Amino acid sequence: MSDNLPEGRRVLVIEDEAMIAMMLEDMLVDLGYLVVAVVSTPAHALDVISAKTLDAAVLDVNLGGATSFQVAEALRKRAIPFVFSTGYGPAGIDGEYATAPVLQKPFTQSELGSKLAELLN
Repeated sequence: MSDNLPEGRRVLVIEDEAMIAMMLEDMLVDLGYLVVAVVSTPAHALDVISAKTLDAAVLDVNLGGATSFQVAEALRKRAIPFVFSTGYGPAGIDGEYATAPVLQKPFTQSELGSKLAELLN
């Protein structure tokens, strides 16, 4: 996928459930974003963050027994905004990231679009 897109449109998706990842990717494309990558592990996410140009990320909190907090830290260090996606809502977010934006699953395309617009504007 090309990195030659208008600023504010390149999104990384970190989600370990395939059906949710596909749905999220479809929602983002419909909203006009380019999904740079869909990954399911923190290690793969860190590889993408270091290799690609990103404008934002959507992070599932629980990734098959691991969490995405180390990914959030890498994004924070690069000043890339992100939103957590979790079925637990804000209560499922580590204290250090308590002020980070959260989308509680299940969420709508409209809610996703609004949250990304807030992050990128």
